[in-house]
Amino acid sequence: MPREFTRSDRVSDAIQRLLGQVIPNEIRDPRIGLVNINEVTVTRDMAYAKVYVTFVGVDDEKDSIAAASILNKASGFLRTFLAKELSMRTVPKLQFIYDKTSVKGQHLSTLIERALKEDSLHQHDDEPSPEDDSKGEQH
Repeated sequence: MPREFTRSDRVSDAIQRLLGQVIPNEIRDPRIGLVNINEVTVTRDMAYAKVYVTFVGVDDEKDSIAAASILNKASGFLRTFLAKELSMRTVPKLQFIYDKTSVKGQHLSTLIERALKEDSLHQHDDEPSPEDDSKGEQH
């Protein structure tokens, strides 16, 4: 039997979808840039929502944290927009959190690729060449 989605899961998905539309169109602060909304988690009582975000093209963690605080300052405005779009009695209070997981994942992926490349170079060094085989044989 398929798993039923809870109400908080459905609300999380709706908030993620709506914020993905409204942030680029309504928040005009140039310090924010492009925002990826990675995940939204809503508490069971629908009072609070944590919005995990990353910022495209921002490499400095301090800049990303500053951009997340800008979104936190605009959370009241965004919550008002959500209230107009969602048919809920109360709309959760939004808390924007800078999500480091994608940055860490990208860094780990780079390290893995580098290790694989170095490993392939070492394998070629360890294998005996055909010239070495002919030197060891007595005719």
